[in-house]
Amino acid sequence: MLSPKPWRAESVMFLIAGVFVCLGVGVVTAELLRAVGVAAFKLPDSFANVLLATASFQGATWLLIFFFLKQHDVNWRDALGLRNRNLDKSILLAVITLALVLPFILQLEQYSVRALQKIGWPLADERAVLLIVNAKSVWLRAYLVFFAIVLAPVAEEFMFRGVLFPYVKQLGYPRLAWFGVSFLFAFIHWNAPTLVPLFVLALIFTWLYQKTDCLLAPIAAHSLFNTANLVILFTQV
Repeated sequence: MLSPKPWRAESVMFLIAGVFVCLGVGVVTAELLRAVGVAAFKLPDSFANVLLATASFQGATWLLIFFFLKQHDVNWRDALGLRNRNLDKSILLAVITLALVLPFILQLEQYSVRALQKIGWPLADERAVLLIVNAKSVWLRAYLVFFAIVLAPVAEEFMFRGVLFPYVKQLGYPRLAWFGVSFLFAFIHWNAPTLVPLFVLALIFTWLYQKTDCLLAPIAAHSLFNTANLVILFTQV
């Protein structure tokens, strides 16, 4: 059962606003550097552009998490659930759950692709997938793998499961916490074929957090999901 979280409204709003501001600043900065002719930013898929884009969203979230936790006098160990007495069982549950649902999620994505094709929806791979596939630099590909397995799962799970889910739930809107926050998680990835699969996956991550009261459980499941997708991606290239 999920324990009450001490998140204050003004801190939650500051965290959300901070993420969007940093993302906006990153986009504007990249465009300005490209406009003035900085060589490293001429190509949209260059290492400099990728680094700035990821740093301005997930990277900024890491930094904002530090201030968020400091405002509530909560340390990283407690926030991630590292002091959880059932930490080992929580991680094991995350691994088993992901192993069981992964085939279903992948199949659901195939169904989504077929459904969208039938209605004539233009399909495109996620930008992150295209970046990894088309990456010519070994360093860029290595960074993208590290980003997918470590940086993104921690930042996104803290934001959606660690903060928004318990905050909205404690406001008295449990259904909105479950379904609204999960939909938002799926929506920000901005890819039609993965919208439904990621929504279902987000509900599973939420269940893991609710069940274990350990944020490391959905983080581990998220990381393993991204790892599995990377393995599939690399074997198909």
